[in-house]
Amino acid sequence: MQLSEKSQAFVLHFGEMGSRWGFNRTVGQILALLVINQHPLHAEQIMQQLGISRGNVSMGLKELQSWRLVKLSHQAGQRREFYTAAGSIWDMAKTVFEERSKREVDPTLSLLRSNLLEQPDNEEDQFTQQKMKEIHDLLELITQWSNTLNSFSPEQLQQLMKMGSGLNKLLELKDKIVGNKGTAASEYAYSP
Repeated sequence: MQLSEKSQAFVLHFGEMGSRWGFNRTVGQILALLVINQHPLHAEQIMQQLGISRGNVSMGLKELQSWRLVKLSHQAGQRREFYTAAGSIWDMAKTVFEERSKREVDPTLSLLRSNLLEQPDNEEDQFTQQKMKEIHDLLELITQWSNTLNSFSPEQLQQLMKMGSGLNKLLELKDKIVGNKGTAASEYAYSP
């Protein structure tokens, strides 16, 4: 089984993007290959398709399993283990966000909470603590928003994303209405 030119370009690009998303190039390529294949693949097939060593395939698959992005299965009459991408594209995106949060945001929040419990000793520490609090509050807000988004179905997320600039216009309209009420109320209060 040989990859088409388009498929090969996709797999190579996904490998390059993988390094920006939190895993190495080979792991990104393995995930891309599993995503675009209709049928489960075993390690030998992955090795042949990508031209990488058995050890790299094995380590890459273990990494993808730790990210919960691949599923392991067995086929009747086969001793080999077969791998497929874990769920839909939406499911995998959600999993990546959850895993990145666990690996990056949660430890940062934990450190910030611990540091914020301590009373600052001097003015410099007060400034530092204020900045840490701002970072903490931002990360908390992002985490709450992320948790809300994770509760949405893929269809609801698509609808939300399609609203795009419409949400911004809605917020601008809200600000105008609230601003106008405030202006009208103050004009009424000061009119003779």
